[in-house]
Amino acid sequence: MKNYTKTRRRVLQGITAAGLSIGALGSGSASSGTTYVVTGGSSGRLEDAGFAVTRELAGGSVSIVTGPADAEGDLESVSGVSGVTENFEVDFADPVESAEPQTTDDAAFTDLQWDKEITDTFEAHDYATGEGSRIVVADTGVDGTHPDLEGNFNEELSVSVVEGGQISEHEGDTGTHGTHVAGIAAASGAEGVTGTAPDAEIVSVRVLGPNSSSFADILVGAEYAAEIGADVANYSLGATPQPAEANSEGLRVAVQQVMQSVARRGTLSTTAAGNDVVNLQQGQSPWEITDEDGEVVDVIYDNWHYLPGTVQGAMTVSASGPGDNLSFYSNYGTNAIEVGAPGGARSTLEETTIPDDLVYSTVPNGGYGWKAGTSMAAPQVAGLVGLVRELEPDMNADQVENEIAHGAELAEGRSSSEFGAGRINALNTVQRL
Repeated sequence: MKNYTKTRRRVLQGITAAGLSIGALGSGSASSGTTYVVTGGSSGRLEDAGFAVTRELAGGSVSIVTGPADAEGDLESVSGVSGVTENFEVDFADPVESAEPQTTDDAAFTDLQWDKEITDTFEAHDYATGEGSRIVVADTGVDGTHPDLEGNFNEELSVSVVEGGQISEHEGDTGTHGTHVAGIAAASGAEGVTGTAPDAEIVSVRVLGPNSSSFADILVGAEYAAEIGADVANYSLGATPQPAEANSEGLRVAVQQVMQSVARRGTLSTTAAGNDVVNLQQGQSPWEITDEDGEVVDVIYDNWHYLPGTVQGAMTVSASGPGDNLSFYSNYGTNAIEVGAPGGARSTLEETTIPDDLVYSTVPNGGYGWKAGTSMAAPQVAGLVGLVRELEPDMNADQVENEIAHGAELAEGRSSSEFGAGRINALNTVQRL
């Protein structure tokens, strides 16, 4: 038996924002058996094999099914099935909050929004504000009653995705993360802060929190975003990076199928790169393969996967700080990162000044707070998609991504290991259009 053991991993204390860490494989709903993500195979054949198909995604190429525990072999034997993964249950990792939230009585916090200054976002608003575009925030939910969000918030379309992909009513924000992300992307500026696309519509799709936080929920949330015609869906979340040998190829293929299908229907997906200081292209942290006696038999340096990012169809975003360096926590990697965006913190933990280096945005109950991570970088790009789509509503997802890449700065070409095509610049992007 081979065991995969991480031999070098930088464990960060403090700023950890961005995502999810894999907890355990298990059932998506205790009442309906074990949930599986299945690639290939028709719903009829899956049902004939004794499984219940709860959702079909990506035109039927991916299915969410329930059935008995430990039934992967039975599913793999169904004709046409190419990949089976028991649903990943995940735990949310909170970003840093460096100070008590402030109330709207303080208002007018533009001077704290270094992230918008460094990307020339305020100047870009002379050209576009995201009017007519729709941004899905797939997260812990959004407090749509916040004064800086209520004018943009579409409560009717907002939903929760729970228990292995079941869609239920909107519940608000079950934490603070989703509201903070929504403000970065599209706060109106009515009271305190202004988002990248202050006139864009916000739709909350809760995929994190009580009774959710699984890959089935995330994939169903992505499908829903495409169904309602979202211009962009933001995923400030992800699973702990895994090398190819330890990663479920079935899940990776399923994620890619869904993200590509969503993109073909016009919804671009922006995803956080993750906060593990991992080179997603070369796998700088080696893995030892050990035998049953614990003896090392091989050492692997291979590509790492960070899902739902680093797949075709998703725009993976690394994080920068006020000094325009890669933030000390951010994952990186040539051909893994599309662009970088402000996520907070300088290049090393020692240089970080809290809270001035973090990203300031909305939190529930009319408040504001600082957070940092690639979670905060991805919605900067989601908002920029809203600006592009206002100016060019008929552009497809690939064209929008290309415009954002061409408008980025601090990199030549699109092969920077830290920022891909560069750190985004909203003004450059909209002026090109």
